[in-house]
Amino acid sequence: MRKFKTLICLFLALAIPVIMLAGCVASNNESDEPTEEIVDTSGNTTQSEPPSTSYDPYTFRDAIDDNGFFKGVKALDHVEMFDYKSMTFPSEAYQVTEEDLKSQVDYIVSQFAEPNQIMDREVADGDTVNIDYVGSVDGVEFEGGSTDGMGTDVTIGVTEYIDDFLEQLIGHMPGETFDVNVTFPDSYPMNPDLENAEAVFVTTINYISDISETLTDEFVNLNLSEYYGWTTVAEMEEGLRADMRKYSMQQYLKDYFTYQVNILSMPDQIINYQENSMLNYYYEYADYYGVEFEELLSGEGFTTVDELIDAYYETNLTNAQSMLVLLAIAEDAGMTVSDTDVEDYFQTNNMAEDIDSIVEQYGMPFIKYNVLCQKVIDFIIDNAILA
Repeated sequence: MRKFKTLICLFLALAIPVIMLAGCVASNNESDEPTEEIVDTSGNTTQSEPPSTSYDPYTFRDAIDDNGFFKGVKALDHVEMFDYKSMTFPSEAYQVTEEDLKSQVDYIVSQFAEPNQIMDREVADGDTVNIDYVGSVDGVEFEGGSTDGMGTDVTIGVTEYIDDFLEQLIGHMPGETFDVNVTFPDSYPMNPDLENAEAVFVTTINYISDISETLTDEFVNLNLSEYYGWTTVAEMEEGLRADMRKYSMQQYLKDYFTYQVNILSMPDQIINYQENSMLNYYYEYADYYGVEFEELLSGEGFTTVDELIDAYYETNLTNAQSMLVLLAIAEDAGMTVSDTDVEDYFQTNNMAEDIDSIVEQYGMPFIKYNVLCQKVIDFIIDNAILA
């Protein structure tokens, strides 16, 4: 199990509405040719005239120049600059609780450890349990509704299942088989036939998992040293605490940029880019699960692409504001991205072996854009004043 890889930094994570699909979406776009929809130098979106429910995949590199900045945009003209060189962070923006740290430690250990199987007590909220189930609607089993006897691990209060499926496990004993009754949501793109359906899952609790006795220096050195560099439990906790602290500070910065920095105007190029990125996410989700884009759109309650864009206009706008502020700071500080910066970025994010495929998929301009934004974030955090 490896540390989660991401090309897009926290600030650039797309503002995607919650949909009832699970899994990691991988782009299947093999062509580097521009799609029919492009952003021209005036910032206006131009496209052929497809049906209103259609969407052509967006090419990320189209709107960004070779240095990682948006074409035709001087961000400083659109942002009222502030003192980013010595920002004060309140304590809640960088403190990590012992509870949150333990949750992260437990998760990582669970990816490697063989759990102790507890059979002599009832399931409680927060437990990780191994279960099997077979689902049916009106007595008829449906595709994808069974573990096929393979067992699956779920954590109550953490793992996302429909309705209150997991909460109904509480109070039952390992070895017990019982019915779990749930109602599917009114939007369920994985199988529209199940929308609003009342289902019964015949569920067996195999065992409660416990990894609390597994974590030792020997375990860390054996399983985590090669990838994470940790050799002891203390090093693991210190490293995780630092990562969580940085993540929390990045979250604070994102909120600060969105709600505290004065945006004078929003360039069309950036809001269009954010909207196209959101549409691309939907398109890839549909492609990944083998459904038509129009079907996914309909499953989310929209009849046209414009309806989807309108529904998430404010969310896309706030994300675009954060992106614009990052670019304005980069311009003000005279930041650039070198080849060494790109190499360091891939090394830091444990993506060095994937660099060629990522460059082919996204293009170097888009990669430099992400590296540039991360340089801004790191600069602010490194120079922050902690209250």
